[in-house]
Amino acid sequence: MSQIICRDVSLGYGGQTVCEHVSFSLEAGACLCIVGDNGSGKSTLMRALLNLKVPQAGEILFSDGIRQSDIGYLPQQNDSQKDFPACVWEVVLSGCVMKPSFRIFADRESKQTAERALEQMGLSAFKRRPFRSLSGGQQQRVRLARALCAAQKILVLDEPTSGLDPQATEEMYDTVRRLHRELGVSVVMVTHDLSAVVDLATCVLHMSKSPHFYATVEEYCQSEDFPHKKEGC
Repeated sequence: MSQIICRDVSLGYGGQTVCEHVSFSLEAGACLCIVGDNGSGKSTLMRALLNLKVPQAGEILFSDGIRQSDIGYLPQQNDSQKDFPACVWEVVLSGCVMKPSFRIFADRESKQTAERALEQMGLSAFKRRPFRSLSGGQQQRVRLARALCAAQKILVLDEPTSGLDPQATEEMYDTVRRLHRELGVSVVMVTHDLSAVVDLATCVLHMSKSPHFYATVEEYCQSEDFPHKKEGC
């Protein structure tokens, strides 16, 4: 059953179109990797999936009982996020703000959700640590725990390993792999890392000026759009 269906979508700002005729579907439990050159509209598409951007044309449909509140979002890192003045617990618990049942003061259910997300990320021991004191990889896992608090059906990840060192990058991919394969979370991930695409993806959307290419990861590896086709997948 498809959770998200994107039909012939075009997106842009003002009168300028940044991507057009984008079509794909996200099946329950799938991992969709979105690749392509800078400026091809990948992050703009992420905003549209989160209902933060209205398509110029086409439509984005949610099915299988999916609501906007069922989607957790991990944005790209920026320097201002690294010095956030809060402890790990406060950052993770703030993800519950996105849940329809959230109250001004965190209720028992919200606290249980945050505790579970910390445990899933292996961060329980860091609960009272200042967020700013953590390494880049640890901070990114905290942000991912926050996204899990917001929703555990679908995760939208915009370049989750950007700025991380090789070890932290591999740890992040291991975490995404576990969430996807063991917990059945559907994943939409923007990445430039083709090795991650081959290892994690079940399907791929390659965005370019035209036409966009959507296929299974096996079909993508054999396509002309795959940069290392001659080397094999």
